[in-house]
Amino acid sequence: MNQTMAPSGERLIDLCAIWDAGVYLPSAAWNRASSGVARKRLNEAEKLSAVQEAQLKRLEVTRPRVLGSREQGQVPRMARQPPPPWVHAAFLLCLLSLGGAIEIPMDLTQPPTITKQSAKDHIVDPRDNILIECEAKGNPAPSFHWTRNSRFFNIAKDPRVSMRRRSGTLVIDFRSGGRPEEYEGEYQCFARNKFGTALSNRIRLQVSKSPLWPKENLDPVVVQEGAPLTLQCNPPPGLPSPVIFWMSSSMEPITQDKRVSQGHNGDLYFSNVMLQDMQTDYSCNARFHFTHTIQQKNPFTLKVLTNHPYNDSSLRNHPDMYSARGVAERTPSFMYPQGTASSQMVLRGMDLLLECIASGVPTPDIAWYKKGGDLPSDKAKFENFNKALRITNVSEEDSGEYFCLASNKMGSIRHTISVRVKAAPYWLDEPKNLILAPGEDGRLVCRANGNPKPTVQWMVNGEPLQSAPPNPNREVAGDTIIFRDTQISSRAVYQCNTSNEHGYLLANAFVSVLDVPPRMLSPRNQLIRVILYNRTRLDCPFFGSPIPTLRWFKNGQGSNLDGGNYHVYENGSLEIKMIRKEDQGIYTCVATNILGKAENQVRLEVKDPTRIYRMPEDQVARRGTTVQLECRVKHDPSLKLTVSWLKDDEPLYIGNRMKKEDDSLTIFGVAERDQGSYTCVASTELDQDLAKAYLTVLGRPDRPRDLELTDLAERSVRLTWIPGDANNSPITDYVVQFEEDQFQPGVWHDHSKYPGSVNSAVLRLSPYVNYQFRVIAINEVGSSHPSLPSERYRTSGAPPESNPGDVKGEGTRKNNMEITWTPMNATSAFGPNLRYIVKWRRRETREAWNNVTVWGSRYVVGQTPVYVPYEIRVQAENDFGKGPEPESVIGYSGEDYPRAAPTEVKVRVMNSTAISLQWNRVYSDTVQGQLREYRAYYWRESSLLKNLWVSQKRQQASFPGDRLRGVVSRLFPYSNYKLEMVVVNGRGDGPRSETKEFTTPEGVPSAPRRFRVRQPNLETINLEWDHPEHPNGIMIGYTLKYVAFNGTKVGKQIVENFSPNQTKFTVQRTDPVSRYRFTLSARTQVGSGEAVTEESPAPPNEATPTAAPPTLPPTTVGATGAVSSTDATAIAATTEATTVPIIPTVAPTTIATTTTVATTTTTTAAATTTTESPPTTTSGTKIHESAPDEQSIWNVTVLPNSKWANITWKHNFGPGTDFVVEYIDSNHTKKTVPVKAQAQPIQLTDLYPGMTYTLRVYSRDNEGISSTVITFMTSTAYTNNQADIATQGWFIGLMCAIALLVLILLIVCFIKRSRGGKYPVREKKDVPLGPEDPKEEDGSFDYSDEDNKPLQGSQTSLDGTIKQQESDDSLVDYGEGGEGQFNEDGSFIGQYTVKKDKEETEGNESSEATSPVNAIYSLA
Repeated sequence: MNQTMAPSGERLIDLCAIWDAGVYLPSAAWNRASSGVARKRLNEAEKLSAVQEAQLKRLEVTRPRVLGSREQGQVPRMARQPPPPWVHAAFLLCLLSLGGAIEIPMDLTQPPTITKQSAKDHIVDPRDNILIECEAKGNPAPSFHWTRNSRFFNIAKDPRVSMRRRSGTLVIDFRSGGRPEEYEGEYQCFARNKFGTALSNRIRLQVSKSPLWPKENLDPVVVQEGAPLTLQCNPPPGLPSPVIFWMSSSMEPITQDKRVSQGHNGDLYFSNVMLQDMQTDYSCNARFHFTHTIQQKNPFTLKVLTNHPYNDSSLRNHPDMYSARGVAERTPSFMYPQGTASSQMVLRGMDLLLECIASGVPTPDIAWYKKGGDLPSDKAKFENFNKALRITNVSEEDSGEYFCLASNKMGSIRHTISVRVKAAPYWLDEPKNLILAPGEDGRLVCRANGNPKPTVQWMVNGEPLQSAPPNPNREVAGDTIIFRDTQISSRAVYQCNTSNEHGYLLANAFVSVLDVPPRMLSPRNQLIRVILYNRTRLDCPFFGSPIPTLRWFKNGQGSNLDGGNYHVYENGSLEIKMIRKEDQGIYTCVATNILGKAENQVRLEVKDPTRIYRMPEDQVARRGTTVQLECRVKHDPSLKLTVSWLKDDEPLYIGNRMKKEDDSLTIFGVAERDQGSYTCVASTELDQDLAKAYLTVLGRPDRPRDLELTDLAERSVRLTWIPGDANNSPITDYVVQFEEDQFQPGVWHDHSKYPGSVNSAVLRLSPYVNYQFRVIAINEVGSSHPSLPSERYRTSGAPPESNPGDVKGEGTRKNNMEITWTPMNATSAFGPNLRYIVKWRRRETREAWNNVTVWGSRYVVGQTPVYVPYEIRVQAENDFGKGPEPESVIGYSGEDYPRAAPTEVKVRVMNSTAISLQWNRVYSDTVQGQLREYRAYYWRESSLLKNLWVSQKRQQASFPGDRLRGVVSRLFPYSNYKLEMVVVNGRGDGPRSETKEFTTPEGVPSAPRRFRVRQPNLETINLEWDHPEHPNGIMIGYTLKYVAFNGTKVGKQIVENFSPNQTKFTVQRTDPVSRYRFTLSARTQVGSGEAVTEESPAPPNEATPTAAPPTLPPTTVGATGAVSSTDATAIAATTEATTVPIIPTVAPTTIATTTTVATTTTTTAAATTTTESPPTTTSGTKIHESAPDEQSIWNVTVLPNSKWANITWKHNFGPGTDFVVEYIDSNHTKKTVPVKAQAQPIQLTDLYPGMTYTLRVYSRDNEGISSTVITFMTSTAYTNNQADIATQGWFIGLMCAIALLVLILLIVCFIKRSRGGKYPVREKKDVPLGPEDPKEEDGSFDYSDEDNKPLQGSQTSLDGTIKQQESDDSLVDYGEGGEGQFNEDGSFIGQYTVKKDKEETEGNESSEATSPVNAIYSLA
């Protein structure tokens, strides 16, 4: 029956369908409230019909509670929210639609009906074409014509005017010229077919106008300070009226407050004029709506006469402002309206605006009252600083007497306004279309109300009823027309026009006489799905004339459904008050009249409701933490469920800080903007359920506001402020800061601190400071932004009460003394032109004081003796006087260099790296200043190892104070040193003592470098290493210790000793399954040095956990495939990452990979394959952890190179949080790098190659919030995973080419020698040709002293030197070569000479190959 209702019936049915879908489940109380609202609104418009009265009564019956319903027991506060207001309105409209009139289907003949028309007052833009709308329906389609000013408007005669096709809408086109004003007037549309004529409203067409402001010359307005003033606007009349606002000629808005404001008429009112009002001019502006133009009036210039021309800004808005400026105070008087009483008329339904503007000193306050009652709180609001009272949607009960009261401390005055409410006509019973069968009776009712009472006029087909042909079947009785025994000829359209002096109402209602059998208007066999326990309505739209009777049946049963849980409405809809499972089935509706019957079926399915059984709970969270809101739902499995979230009743945007799951919402790093209500909406296509929780975020307080200075005194002032929002964390403290504009403008200083419970404080002030204050609020979360500054307040001046501090006297040269002090700040200057009186004299001489006046903070006294004490005084002075007498401070004139050196310097060697010193002190008169320290200068003259180049850079050791002994450490063993000592004062060093020489004994070497373990196959393991960086003596060999292990089983340790030249060793594996751990150290005669440890690679596809040293923490590694050659410090192929559990207190280590890859450690409980190895090169470290609930730092990743490393991490802190990256090298040197949260990745630079570092990241604000400590190692210059260069084809080819070139050169040399040239000759060499030095392979050089090695046929002396028994002939003797030079760390910086070849031939005994170069020498 959707299409058989009133004109708005289709829309009403849609709203009812929303109700039927079960979107909301109202309680019985809400039903009663809704019926009350419906009853009240219907009473305002019309009397209830009997059907509607019955409908409202039925709504008041409380539904029984059913098991499973959400209404069982007490519903939790968050479980269900009341339905929004639009649901109430929809339900009310739904009720009205059930008893509305029936519409005729459009395929049946019917009179015309107006469906669309322009407003009664139609204002158009003159720049556009004019459009006057008139649309109508009917069968046959109606034709249209218009009247203008009550006369026929002939459209065909005006070329600018046309009518749209199949419509009555007029279009007036001005593209070819014409004036829109010519078409102003009153228009009315007539829609006609053979069954009658319908009329539109009388449409008054007006063209919008925006006239220019009349030109005028405005004289300056002269007014005495404190007097009232009105600047009149008088805008030009416009249609519609323009919007008025005031600005300056520079287009700056005029600031308005309770003293200066704009009235409703557009004038600008000054309750009292102050001097600052003439700082600008005043221009009235009018903005016209349709033309979008602004007209500006010439500006007013204001001149204020005053007794105090100085405008002290510190007194602005101060209660004592008027008396301070000499303005006389006076009682209030009204500027608008005039007098003590006035009256005002307003129409019902409009807004009532009452206005009172008063003058007076101080500015009066306005209050509003209603005589004999209270102001309507639901409709009344105050505007324009309480100067205006607006009451919206006025009704008759709002009439009466209102009065405004203006008061200040001098008195009060009131004005009474009598309000009368009139009313244009409004409907009580609007006539409806009447559909009758031949012979039936009916009536049309036209009932309206108004003030004054409106008159009613009836028309038929647009003609007065009195002039229409007589109809014996029609009777007019005032506002009612009665039809009896209607016939086909009675069809017509009737108009009811009711009017009074304030307006009119026009309604069309047709009478249609039809003889039609019943018909169904909706599709057949519809499927309706409803929610269990909901109220549901089944519609059965039908039509027939006479109106058929409708009956409902279920599942073909013979009994009619009406009563009990069922109710059939007048329009045929069947309501089921509460759906149950047994209500599911097929429903049949049958419409019957005397001409026949029709039927339709509806299939009803009942679905389970959607319910949230675990609702989100209210939570309180600190900023930066993580919050989870639960929302678990039950629903009918045949319906698709959608879960969404609202924040503050608006759709929630799920950003990267939020994670939405099916049953929860997680918010990471909670911020202040996240506070609010969160609503979980669980919905299907039929229903939805809501659950709401409130998230409270503890944040920093909002800034205090509205700072005010009161109780002004010479040395104090009271500061009052309004606290800002505490943001859910109580304010604990307020910090008051001040700024002055003389010494440090723009710099804020802390003044005082007060408890959070106060908002006013008396501030102690210093003289002659132009103060400005601001306040900062503090709670447990943090500090607020500073408040806006207060007004300035200047205190009067006074002599200084203190003198500058930190007075010093020090010499910058040997013949002067510089006197310095800390200058006084603004709060201690106390007056203008602050200066300092500086006095000085020599101590204990009692000579007269010297003095000088200085404006800065230093003064230099010249021509002083060397290092003489002085008495110094500095006194402050300003224009108001001098400060107190200052105390004397002792200073000294400049120092000169010491004249003497320490004597009797004695050196005693303590060990290989340290010596002790002892000396005699110098006489005090030779110091010529303050003795700062004794200082030793020392340098390494040479090494006891021959051919080892050393740096002779001077170093120093300081011994502060007057000491006689000290220790110099960190020396190089086995070296010759020289040392000198000096005395140091503030000027510098004195003369050097005599040079002392000493020698450090031999020490133990450092660890061998670049220890590599290679496994070319399963039978052998190759070891290679480089000589120690610091031999610290004569190397006598290497010690290698290794042991086999397999899981927890450890084999017997084997020890091997090697000669000092051997740097390779091959181990034959006895067990292909076990791994080996190797420890290598170098030896001198003193003992073994630092050891280095490496392990052999894991066998391919190893699946069992292996034992590891107890000092190494667990790591994550990748499963490795079989490789032909594997470095123990690298995993050549990584295919799948595996994990091991991590003990939280143990720092993870890094796993080396063939490329820079970040490995991951996770906290899982799975048992997997593990390999534990020490930190190695080119490795990445990452701690992968789940995001914690509280503020934390996790997933720290390190990607290192040889000299730098990139660091990244994750956190849940808020934006702008500062962090600190702390890393410590193996020498225990700690460094920190402060970073911002957004600045990732962070690059650590200036790292040392091959060094191990530990690293952590922590919050700068709270060091206790830190990441896990991780360890990583930078890569070395030597890359372990490089292929063996000796096996590369290009290298072999290059060596062959070099060998051929050398062979040719040797042949040439041999020829020249045979001719008498002088070249080196080898004689009597017992030593065989040396094998290839392994260092040739990687380009390194053995820096050790080859001459000191125990060769065949040599003897070693007691002091460790080697005595040669044979000739030392070499190319050096013939000028062909030179000694190779080394720097202090042993790196080669000389030339690769022939002598090196000779030494290699003599020294290398354990290598496996013969050097090709030596082979060529042997040929020579």
